[in-house]
Amino acid sequence: MANNQIATQSMTPEINEAFKPEVLEVIRNSIAPSANDQEFMLFAHKAASYGLDPFKNEIFFIKYGSTARIQFAAEAYLSKAREKEGFQPPDTQMVHENDEFKVEKNQETKEMEVVQHDISFPRGKIIGAYSIARREGHRPVTVIMDIDEISHMFQGQNKDNWNKWTSDMFGKHVQQRALKKQYGLEFDDETLTGDSQNTVPEYKPERKDVTPNDPDPVTIQQEQADPEPEQAEGQVPDKETLQKQIGQKFKKLGYTNKEQRTAFFEEHSIEFKNKQDPTIGEMTGLIKVLDAQLEAQKDELE
Repeated sequence: MANNQIATQSMTPEINEAFKPEVLEVIRNSIAPSANDQEFMLFAHKAASYGLDPFKNEIFFIKYGSTARIQFAAEAYLSKAREKEGFQPPDTQMVHENDEFKVEKNQETKEMEVVQHDISFPRGKIIGAYSIARREGHRPVTVIMDIDEISHMFQGQNKDNWNKWTSDMFGKHVQQRALKKQYGLEFDDETLTGDSQNTVPEYKPERKDVTPNDPDPVTIQQEQADPEPEQAEGQVPDKETLQKQIGQKFKKLGYTNKEQRTAFFEEHSIEFKNKQDPTIGEMTGLIKVLDAQLEAQKDELE
């Protein structure tokens, strides 16, 4: 991997302080192999500056076509809050329709506080959630949300998980808001664009195209129940193998129709130069995006 050799002297002081050269090599070659020098420097600098661990999936590098994305995982907020002085575990709870729940405004702080939450069974449906982020030496921060405020989550790209694991997903969502306010945490995903000719590795061997006239190439194999095709180490993938992998990964994410996949492309700024015949480099980049989304989805449920 000569093209991915790290010139540590060109790295920022934050990077050199956080990562040894041999660790940077592993990150470059295993986590961000498609990054050019500038993209990798920004990715490594953000990880170093925020103290996030790429190996724990707290921060992702994703490359698709000529676009690169640096994305922060939900776990990053709790991980960084734990490092803050005075950290106390947040209290995050679901409110069900049969619970006795009462909120009042504190006349001194002018902030809303939970003053009663009694549980009875059967609890009924989830109607809301709250998270109290306490910190020694600071006033508690309470975030309270009605389920109607996140109704769009049950219709969005991750709707299957929100409908199946409502308590976990809703809890992480409201807890993240409380931690952000209490500990001053803010991670902004960043999207970079550039010349795909210079930033995306392309495989050159000629391969047989599969249904090149299909207007939506990622639909190929989408409805098949076969497992993802395996690829031998060092083997150059062909388009048929990549199309099968893309279809299965979309299926795992719950994207079962063209409209949902089109929305995914728009949300992640993915655009093929020739939609009817994407290059292997573009397809490989898309797979990295899908893998990152699957990993983030897994983290949210753990």
